[in-house]
Amino acid sequence: MKRVRWIQKTHLFRADEYICSRCGAVCARPYKACPRCGSVMGRTKYDPSWVDEMEGMSALLDSDW
Repeated sequence: MKRVRWIQKTHLFRADEYICSRCGAVCARPYKACPRCGSVMGRTKYDPSWVDEMEGMSALLDSDW
C-alpha cells in the first residue's frame, strides 16, 4: 500500500499549501490526519513550485528573452 503524506507546495507570493496525496485535499498547515479522508500522515514531501513561478516572473520582467 502506498504511504500517505502531505505534499508541501511553496509559492512565491502566497502562503504554502499542503495537499493530501490520497484525496487531494488542500490545507493551510500539515495536520496529523487529513480532515477530508481521515488518513494518518507520514512525512511531508516538498514540491518547489515557487521556482516555476519565479521563472515566469523572470520571463515577464527580463528584456533579454
